[in-house]
Amino acid sequence: MTAAKRITVLLADDHMIVREGLRKLLEAESDIEVVGEAATGRQAVEMARDLQPDVIVMDIAMPRLNGLEATRQIRQTVPASKILILSAHSDDAYVESVTAMGASGYLIKQTSGNFLTEAIREIHKGKTFFSPAIAKRLNHQHQSSLNRKGVRKQSVTHLSTREVEVLQLIAEGEANKQVAAELGISIKTVEKHRDHLMQKLDIHDTAGLTRYAITAGIIECDVPLTIV
Repeated sequence: MTAAKRITVLLADDHMIVREGLRKLLEAESDIEVVGEAATGRQAVEMARDLQPDVIVMDIAMPRLNGLEATRQIRQTVPASKILILSAHSDDAYVESVTAMGASGYLIKQTSGNFLTEAIREIHKGKTFFSPAIAKRLNHQHQSSLNRKGVRKQSVTHLSTREVEVLQLIAEGEANKQVAAELGISIKTVEKHRDHLMQKLDIHDTAGLTRYAITAGIIECDVPLTIV
C-alpha cells in the first residue's frame, strides 16, 4: 500500500529560534513535512512560488515585506497554497486584514502545539481554523457588520501591491535609493509611488506615512523606525 502524501509546510518568521522550534514540533508529526524556511515576507513569496507548499505558516511582523502583503501576493500567484497566520498579536485589525487577504486561519503564538498541527491539517482540507477567542470575535463581528440587506460593509481605501511594498520600506526608514534597489525599480518610480500614496491617503510627509503604516498593520510599532 502506498503511503499517504505528507502535508508540505513552509515556515515564514523572521526569528530563527521560532522557526527552529516550529520545525522540531512539526517534524515529530508523521503526516507533515517542513520543506522550507523564510526569514522575510519577500523571501516567503519567492519560496512559495518555487516550492508550492500545501500550507504556509506565516508571521505578520516581518521586515522588507510584512505578512499581510506577503499573504496577498501568495494567494494571487500560488492560490493552491493555504496560509495559516501564527502571530503574537490578536488585534481585530490584523485578523480582519489578513483574512481579507485570503488567509485560511489565524493562531496566536501562545497557542499550544496541538492547535497548530490541527490547524495545518484542517486548512489543508480546505477548511478554516482560528484560535477559539478569535473565532468567537469574528463571528460576532460578522453579524454586527451586516447591513439590512445582509451585505457586508467594504473598506473604501485600497492600496496596490506595489504601493504597500513602497509604504512598508518607507516606514522602515529606507531612503528612495534603498527602496529602488530593494524593489528593482528606478528612484523616479519610487518617487511617483510616494506621491501617489500621499495623494491617495491625504498624507503629506514621511512621518504621516509611517503612522499610517503602523495603524493599518503594515508594520508593527515595535519595528525600529526612522521618522523624519
